Amino acid sequence: MTPMPFGFDVTSHLDDSYGRTGVIHTPHGDIETPAFVVVGTKATVKSLLPESVAQLGAQAVLANAYHLFLQPGPDLVDEAGGLGRFMNWTGPTFTDSGGFQVLSLGAGFKKTLAMDVSELTEEDVIAADADRKAMVDDDGVTFRSPLNGDLHRFTPEVSMGIQHHLGADIMFAFDELTTLMNTRSYQEEALERTRRWAERCLAEHRRLTEARVGKPYQALFGVVQGAQYEDLRRKACRDLSQMEIDGQRFDGFGLGGAIEKVNLGRIVTWCAEELPEDRPRHLLGISEPDDLFAACRAGVDTFDCVNPSRVARNAAIYTVDGRYNVNTARFRRDFGPLEEGCDCYTCTHYSRAYLHHLFKAKEMLANTLATIHNERWTVRLVDQIRAAMRHGELDALETEFMGRWNINGGRLVKAN
Repeated sequence: MTPMPFGFDVTSHLDDSYGRTGVIHTPHGDIETPAFVVVGTKATVKSLLPESVAQLGAQAVLANAYHLFLQPGPDLVDEAGGLGRFMNWTGPTFTDSGGFQVLSLGAGFKKTLAMDVSELTEEDVIAADADRKAMVDDDGVTFRSPLNGDLHRFTPEVSMGIQHHLGADIMFAFDELTTLMNTRSYQEEALERTRRWAERCLAEHRRLTEARVGKPYQALFGVVQGAQYEDLRRKACRDLSQMEIDGQRFDGFGLGGAIEKVNLGRIVTWCAEELPEDRPRHLLGISEPDDLFAACRAGVDTFDCVNPSRVARNAAIYTVDGRYNVNTARFRRDFGPLEEGCDCYTCTHYSRAYLHHLFKAKEMLANTLATIHNERWTVRLVDQIRAAMRHGELDALETEFMGRWNINGGRLVKAN
């Protein structure tokens, strides 16, 4: 098989929890953990140059296999030399399996994939059938493209093929997304389906790794589902950590699925108690400060989330005192930075008044400057958490930071 320049070293532990710092080694560089991975869904962080993403301190970016499958196609990305070369990003890259996007098309119940029929009215069922875009079976998922309505099918083998062509350093096994509205019986059924899909992903990953001679090794993470149920989460962790197909095992683990915010730390702790210490853990789709602190304490190594860039495009600016909208009237003549003391490119060169003008004028530069700030703000917070963990100062950092943040609950606030 191709040499595997991938590994994970734990460099320090918290005394009172499963939190740890470490280094993930990939063919395109190291990632110091815990780390926030910036999302570039379609091989781009919306409105930012890759050089700007590097300058704001991002160590890695994550792209989406589903979106890149639809456009421009994984074969084209492969021909270009892989995701990193295609988008001119020289650092480590992640791709998710596409499972979340395929399955969140749902069955007409917004993002709910399955519900007990007894919970639905006849009108609900009729409306859902008319708008059904994704159908799950034991072999995979059939769905219609939101771009042109074409029918497509994802299986574990298809997802592995797409991600191998995309060429990311870290990729994820194909899993079934469930929601908190699913019944216990459906959670059990979906978990078993995800387990069988994981075995197929491992087998196909090994086959493709051997077939694609000369390509850098791509690490494969298994995805832990189980919603809020402790026994299901623990079972998923044990199944995935012990799984080995034809000598191939998972290189790390993604913690996915529906997690109620108040239970995040508890659920991650269950997983940390079951998963092996020597393999990294990625928490899919979080970036709020309280979630970051809770997850880092519980032993998560990397995170990703679209939220910092998404809210930036709606003029919402992160600060240590919560968020505010820079496009409101009171900032029209405010010539201070977006946040006092922030070291990002936007805050050191531009004013609130200028961004207010850009948003009101609907200029594209508004999205760029606001996104730089929010992404830098999130990356810097996780960097601060990592440094505090190394030096035994996490309690002090969390008390100080969350004390200010919780004054407003992270909501929109009046900026000074």
